[in-house]
Amino acid sequence: MTPCSFRSRWTLRARQRGIAFVLVLWVIAMLSILLGSFAVMARTENLQARHLFDTTQARYAAEAGLNLAVFGLRKSDPAARWVGDGRPYRFMFGDAEIEVRVHDDSGKIDINAAAQSGNTATLMNLFTARGLDEEQAAALAAAMIDWVDPDDLAQPGGAEIDDYEAVGLSYGPKNAPFDTVSELQQVLGMTYELYTRLEPAITIYSGRPDPNLAYAGVEALMAAGCTEEQADLIITLRQSVPPGDPAAAEIPGCDGNPMNVAGGGGLTYSVESRAKLRNGASTTLDATIRMGGGVNTAGRPFVILRWRDGENS
Repeated sequence: MTPCSFRSRWTLRARQRGIAFVLVLWVIAMLSILLGSFAVMARTENLQARHLFDTTQARYAAEAGLNLAVFGLRKSDPAARWVGDGRPYRFMFGDAEIEVRVHDDSGKIDINAAAQSGNTATLMNLFTARGLDEEQAAALAAAMIDWVDPDDLAQPGGAEIDDYEAVGLSYGPKNAPFDTVSELQQVLGMTYELYTRLEPAITIYSGRPDPNLAYAGVEALMAAGCTEEQADLIITLRQSVPPGDPAAAEIPGCDGNPMNVAGGGGLTYSVESRAKLRNGASTTLDATIRMGGGVNTAGRPFVILRWRDGENS
């Protein structure tokens, strides 16, 4: 074998070994990428499964809070009965920390009753308390009355079918009561931002054009003529009085005179129940219920009128 042929053969083998080495590196790199991808997928699926498990556990714990609220509201002892004025009730349920707030809907403004009775003063106070000027508030209150009244005659500053068509809307006033609170967003002049600020103070279930001050929130108290500072003070004082304590009748109102807020409430409640697990996972549910025992509830302890699952985290 000549030196040239030996050198050529050695060079060829070296090239083959180099190519094989590069191929091996590529295979190792591809396998590493595949294994890494599988690991990421497995971890992601594990996190998703864990999140689903935690939020489901928290959700059922929040439902437990709702059921405990019903039990608390049905207690015969006034000193032990839960109060629907928004005060927090906290307790543990397994590994979940639960906070429940109950709002008696008699403390809210019934938009059907207010509009049907022509109670523009309360509606205007509610709107101005949430940022509208008096002219805008008067127009929106009139539009609400036009929405529920059966005729096609517009209130002064109100809105009937021609006014809706003039702004490009394909619908007009319903000429019937609101079926849901969220239907208020369809009234001409109502915006989503304003609606979100009004929602805690309104209902369609109390039948009262004016709120029951024993259970009214900040917005409803302001609609009754209080300033925001007065409303906050009234709520703080009201929630500091134990259930059944006659001192509730002596809480000063907006004019400084006792409000006598010890009166009874209704049968419809808005319940907000938030459950938080030890690992930080939480969920909130918001429901409106009507207490049972009557004909309309078919003997059940309560019926759900509105149900909304809140944020999970």
